[in-house]
Amino acid sequence: MKPDLPQSLFLLNSTVLLTHQIDAAYWHEWNLFHLPGGNQLNLILNLPIIALVLLAFLQVATRSPRQRLCHQFLASLGLLTVAIHSGFFLTGHSEFLQPMSLLLLAATLMLSMAQLKNLPLAGKKHQTQNQQY
Repeated sequence: MKPDLPQSLFLLNSTVLLTHQIDAAYWHEWNLFHLPGGNQLNLILNLPIIALVLLAFLQVATRSPRQRLCHQFLASLGLLTVAIHSGFFLTGHSEFLQPMSLLLLAATLMLSMAQLKNLPLAGKKHQTQNQQY
């Protein structure tokens, strides 16, 4: 089965967000958040977030009635990520200023907005705004 536009956007956005988490480890993002447990607590906090993203992807891939909520969750996570990093930039932090770091954040913003614009219709298992059966 070929993925529809919302599914493709979810896959792209989740890939970009998870890649951002790899970049966050490079930049020691836990220091920006002043996490007392450093990288260890950072890893623990990422476990449920990544599990939720993967669980949401399962709902989207199977066109579950909950897929709309899952799209909203991922897009919100993306927008929250961009907002947090915008705050870091505004307060003078120099982390995440390499071209690829900035590209990941810009892609997260664009894909999250596109996801919200192309949400599947509520309660429809096989129907989206752009594709009706």
